[in-house]
Amino acid sequence: MGRGNDETSVQTPPESITFGMLPELIGYRLRIAQIGIFRDFCTSVDEPEITPTLFGVLVLIDANPGMKQTQLADAIQLDRSSVVSVLDKLEARGLVERVRAPDNRRANALHLTTEGRHILDSLIPQVRAHEERVLGNLDPAERAQLQKLLGRLVLAAG
Repeated sequence: MGRGNDETSVQTPPESITFGMLPELIGYRLRIAQIGIFRDFCTSVDEPEITPTLFGVLVLIDANPGMKQTQLADAIQLDRSSVVSVLDKLEARGLVERVRAPDNRRANALHLTTEGRHILDSLIPQVRAHEERVLGNLDPAERAQLQKLLGRLVLAAG
């Protein structure tokens, strides 16, 4: 593999680190992209405590009022104890409430609070602007192709 300055090469830091085979690995590329995208997200929203994960949880609860914690864990692919920690943060901020599910007293149904709805409404345009910024150098066909290819990777990774 060449070490040229084409679009697929990794920026070499001042220490002249050699990355070996890492730039050839899709997982490495995805992780580096994720770090940059998450960093931009965190500087793009007016709520500094809201991470991409917390935003995603707010969106899912809004779209599925009354969903159970186990459904949320499956949807965001986190273990149940991690979901409890995420929900604790959102509940402490007054954005989400857990109530006993009427059909299963051992399960919690999740709902946005009025404040949670307000915060989500204010975040949505900020997140859309963030998405536009990170995808700004891709035309609509490339964006669609990226979504399709990422979907195929998700399926392959199972």
